[in-house]
Amino acid sequence: MDGTKGKSKEMKERIVVICPGRGTYTRETSGYLKVYGAPAQYQITSMDEHRNSAGLPTITELDSQPYKAKIHMAGEHASPLIYACSLSDFLSIDKSKYEIVAITGNSMGWYIALALGGSLMHENAYHLIYTLGSMMKNGIIGGQIIYPIVNENWQVDVVKKELVLSEIEKAGAHVSIFLGGYLVIGGEQKSLDNLLKKLPPDDRYPFQLPFHAAFHTPLLQSVSHKALGLLSESLFQKPSLPLVDGRGHIWSPFSTNTKELQNYTLGHQVTKTYDFTASITVAMKEYCPDKLVLLGPGNTLGGSIGQIIVQNNWFDVDSKQGFSKLQKNEPYLVSMGIEDQRKFVCLRTAK
Repeated sequence: MDGTKGKSKEMKERIVVICPGRGTYTRETSGYLKVYGAPAQYQITSMDEHRNSAGLPTITELDSQPYKAKIHMAGEHASPLIYACSLSDFLSIDKSKYEIVAITGNSMGWYIALALGGSLMHENAYHLIYTLGSMMKNGIIGGQIIYPIVNENWQVDVVKKELVLSEIEKAGAHVSIFLGGYLVIGGEQKSLDNLLKKLPPDDRYPFQLPFHAAFHTPLLQSVSHKALGLLSESLFQKPSLPLVDGRGHIWSPFSTNTKELQNYTLGHQVTKTYDFTASITVAMKEYCPDKLVLLGPGNTLGGSIGQIIVQNNWFDVDSKQGFSKLQKNEPYLVSMGIEDQRKFVCLRTAK
């Protein structure tokens, strides 16, 4: 076991910040900015002005109005909304008590990590997040389904995993994301329809993610090509904090090449598998944080991160029950989308 939970009171606790991806702003999290958005009000106002000028509903309007999946889950709206929520949470972390030692994220969360880690200035971050989020507003390419590969104790079922990987290959689909105890599968709709019938029912799975394209698969090659033409290297800069990407690769403040960062973000990251499991594993083992801090909105990644902790036997946690025990009293994984957990890292809890 690596790492230690005990630190003297004089020392700042070390945290790794985790940025969420698409699908986290939901009916349950609507109004998130109204409650928690104050720390990022300047940036939200800037985004509102951009969107107003472009004839788009503002971030504030979207957050204030009744939730409608067709509107709030559309990429051109969901992506900036989630960015605004995560940015607000990030800015509310008490930096006098916590040292951020690395930032990572899941899928679209990589773009947020670039912004929070200093590789994208706010204006450039919004430009990139909106541009990539809106590229399929006239038609989504393919889709994604999610399916578990763990047993009830959150331990990987090797036989089940091999079966699922075999079915994915036979259907001509792709692993989009390694997500702890789940596989997110991307492909053309006919391939996904085949898998929805072939994969053994497991609770509510297999489940197709609404309004999700075949992100992180070769089907998005045209999107990648277009993005590389629209979003130049000049948008990017060396990060001020280490960033862990969707391969588990670390981008250091000292050695990052901005051309390579552009190529990864708009190339590899768009068209190849995103290994969130690897990113969290590397972040824990390389930086040995006292806490993992998952930014809001919501807590949809909480279970997946718990499963990654189990897979690594981190703090000798080897089951779902062990993770629940780790989370009691003072949690190791702090989800800022959970009101009772925000207090552990916030300057103050918003009311």
